[in-house]
Amino acid sequence: MTAELIDGKGFAAALRGRIGERVAAMKADHGIIPGLAVVLVGDDPASGVYVRSKAKATVEVGMESFQHRLPADTPQADLLALIGRLNDDPRVNGILVQLPLPAHMDESAVINAIAPEKDVDGFTVLNAGRLATGQKAMVPCTPLGCLMLLRDRLGALSGLNALVIGRSNIVGKPMAQLLLADSATVTVAHSRTRDLPELCRRADILVAAMGRARFVQGDWIRPGATVIDVGINRTDAGLVGDVDFDAAQGVAGAITPVPGGVGPMTIACLLANTVTATARTHGLPEPEGLTP
Repeated sequence: MTAELIDGKGFAAALRGRIGERVAAMKADHGIIPGLAVVLVGDDPASGVYVRSKAKATVEVGMESFQHRLPADTPQADLLALIGRLNDDPRVNGILVQLPLPAHMDESAVINAIAPEKDVDGFTVLNAGRLATGQKAMVPCTPLGCLMLLRDRLGALSGLNALVIGRSNIVGKPMAQLLLADSATVTVAHSRTRDLPELCRRADILVAAMGRARFVQGDWIRPGATVIDVGINRTDAGLVGDVDFDAAQGVAGAITPVPGGVGPMTIACLLANTVTATARTHGLPEPEGLTP
């Protein structure tokens, strides 16, 4: 058996097409153009690449892109003041502060300064709490993309055993909340989990998000399971995921490749969240298929 490849790149392209249609309709019917502001502090090369990719994708779907680049030694007070201005700017519907921030800044204080209704990363405490309690929230982009891929592949997730490896606030915890909301039976594992291979073998859905290259072995995977590999690890052999892809491909029913799996979905879901935030701010119906 060879696992079916889950084409995140293709799915993301189709999603961006639907987002472009929604943006065009907002402009034609209501005179509204969604705007996304991205803030980059410092000159980290990888962060610079991400910011350029996000700005390019934003413009391609017809939205306004506002980029703010600050020196690495910018005082935190200046960054907070900029976020305050963006919170008050009616042209800006979504705000994203690119992480990581320089060491002298308090990441939590910066993120929680973003107005929750413009928090298109879904990282503020208020949005995390809303998601955890089943209320309407802005959902972190990567887990939202994973959920879309799982629903597309499996349909209803109700009753399936799901294992999330990783407990970060960015992926692991919100992924577990989204799976629970879809009535999956969810286990969250991490670096101190005992007998992790055995837990993996019970999972119909396995989401690997711990940031360790090829950590999940092929013989850990339940035959026919759906594997979502969130990891992006740079190695001498190039980019690899958190799953040993070659070994897993002979066991799983379906698996996301790295690259070309979850990565493209993250930016597409950022655009989706910006459209959703715009609709909510203006009291318009939420676009179908862009939210959980």
